[in-house]
Amino acid sequence: MIRPCCPDDIPIIYAIINKAAKAYRGVIPPDCYHEPYMPMVELKREMTRMTFYGWEEAGELVAVMGFEPVKDVTLIRHAYVLPQWQKKGIGSQLLAYLKSLAKTKRLLVGTWADARWAVAFYEKHGFTLQPVKDELLRTYWDIPERQIETSVVLGLQIARGKKV
Repeated sequence: MIRPCCPDDIPIIYAIINKAAKAYRGVIPPDCYHEPYMPMVELKREMTRMTFYGWEEAGELVAVMGFEPVKDVTLIRHAYVLPQWQKKGIGSQLLAYLKSLAKTKRLLVGTWADARWAVAFYEKHGFTLQPVKDELLRTYWDIPERQIETSVVLGLQIARGKKV
């Protein structure tokens, strides 16, 4: 079941993100990886900027994905599935649901360039690498310069709720 997350979910969102983000260890530049990957203060700040949606199994959240309208686009952010629930279509279903909520004509997602599995996931769902990624990251995200240097942006055009 997909549902919007609420402040009571903060501890489990924190756990999901930080358990799933361990996949980045040894993949992204060492100066960009730390534990916890997303500190609690950062998660609380991010929850004021966007809506997190979660996937429940037997009443427990096992995956989250952020949805953030910014200017003329919608950002898909912080997509994480607990390791034991990965490869079961949960991320795909969450992404499809968030696509259906978008009121903008363009969806963007940023991820680490070296996280090939993440890039492949979004490409499988019709997103394409954007050639002006630095400009997009500076316009729509509030992230450090080092993260801009080591990230990519994928985009998807939407028209009347359908991919073009």
